[in-house]
Amino acid sequence: MDIDDLKNAGGTSGGIWEFLIGLAMAVAGGYMLISRVTVTSGFWNWGGYNTFGLSLLPLIVGIGIVFFNGKSIIGWLLVFVGVVIIGAGILMNLQIFFQPTSLFNTIVMLILFAGGIGLIARSVVAHG
Repeated sequence: MDIDDLKNAGGTSGGIWEFLIGLAMAVAGGYMLISRVTVTSGFWNWGGYNTFGLSLLPLIVGIGIVFFNGKSIIGWLLVFVGVVIIGAGILMNLQIFFQPTSLFNTIVMLILFAGGIGLIARSVVAHG
């Protein structure tokens, strides 16, 4: 390993220091931004009715079929569809709120995050 290898990020003539500073900026900005977000969950409704139990039906039937015959494609397909339905239902019922913060703090968070990503991108592109 040559000392010049430490100056090359991603095998290009970009700089490792640009990458490390960009990574630190992106992580700091991302952490500050995410720490200001509140995530809550609502009711799992579809057409005004609580349908969470109904969404479990393909998963339960699929698991039963897989326990009966582990090679059953229909059973594995039902398990997969059930997991996708449950995952999508959880994501669709999340409510995400950005907590009140000052404009200065918001600008600092966004500059750190976007600037860090920009430095990371610059470090892996050849420049001279």
